[in-house]
Parts: sequence; structure tokens; C-alpha cells
Amino acid sequence: MRKQMNGAVADAMFYYGDNYGLNYGVSLPTVRQIACEQTADHELALYLYKQQVRELRLAALHIAEPERITVQELPTWAEGVINSEVAEEMAFALLPRTTILKDIFDKWSRSDNEFLAYSALMAAARSESSLDESILHTLPAIVERFASSRIIAQGVVAMLATAYERNADTKSAIQEILDKMGNGSAAEYIKDEISWRIEY
Repeated sequence: MRKQMNGAVADAMFYYGDNYGLNYGVSLPTVRQIACEQTADHELALYLYKQQVRELRLAALHIAEPERITVQELPTWAEGVINSEVAEEMAFALLPRTTILKDIFDKWSRSDNEFLAYSALMAAARSESSLDESILHTLPAIVERFASSRIIAQGVVAMLATAYERNADTKSAIQEILDKMGNGSAAEYIKDEISWRIEY
């Protein structure tokens, strides 16, 4: 990771509020490549994840063994979700492959932590098995709690769009969900995005 340091990238990320303790500025594809060259090791992943170093925290998400994540471990993983980059990488690399994604979604989507809720939404959208209608009907409450959050809106759009792509018969259920959303900026963004996606 140190060999791939990029100070300009690190400075730019700091300017935009990605609050890591230490940031080498290594590109995300490079972090993924380096991490994927390592043998899966859950204990090592937990150790790396707790370090205040951007690249180690992101790499840990690829080194962890998803099937070993337990409900008891969730506070440890939650504590490290400090910005949208970690939230997205966790949703991409780790959460969809766990055996407890529904438990994670139940806990994190109800959290007041915007990044945890965002990660749960994006992970559910990527999962092959967690988009039943009961989960979809929890979305209006999440949007109400984060009424002006663009990332929460993006996560909800990802879930609804994926549900529709997998089963066009969900159109009426999706419309019902949209009708239950208020008029905040997040809800308006979701309605606009989903309307054209379903139409075309």
C-alpha cells in the first residue's frame, strides 16, 4: 500500500471530508487488487479494520470471511463505517456474502447513522435473496428518517430498481411504496429516478 501512495489523491479526499486517520491515497481498484492477493483471514481482517488507515480498513473488507460474521461482531464492523466510501465498499465486498444479511439490514436500516443505513440498502440491492416485499415496505420509514439525504435516496433507488429488474410484477408494490413517501428532497429524487426506470 505504501508503494502506491498518492499524496494528491489523499489531499483531495481529505478536502471532501473522508475522515480517515491515515490515508495513502491509493486508488480503490489497487486496494482491491492487493487485498484479493491475500489469503482470506478473518482475524487479520478484524485487526486491519480497526486500524485508523484508509487502505487497511478497505482491504479488510476483502480479506474477511463473510460466513464467519456474527451478530455479536456487528458493532465492530459498524464502528468502522465512517463515510460513504467504507459504506459502499462494505456493501460491495462483504455484506451480500454473509449469512446474516437480513439481521444486518434490520439493525442498520433502523440506525440513525446515515452511513450504516446506506450500506445496508446497497448490500440488500446487491443480494440475490433479500429483496422480498416485506423489506421493500420498510423503505418509506427509512426515507422519512433521512429526508434530505442523497446517499439514502440512492440506496433506496438501487433496491427498488433491482427489485423491478428481477420481477416486473413488483411494479404495483413499488408504486405503493412510492406513494407512502413524503415530499422531502430524498423522496422526490427517488420518485423521479424510479419513474423513468420503470417507464423505460
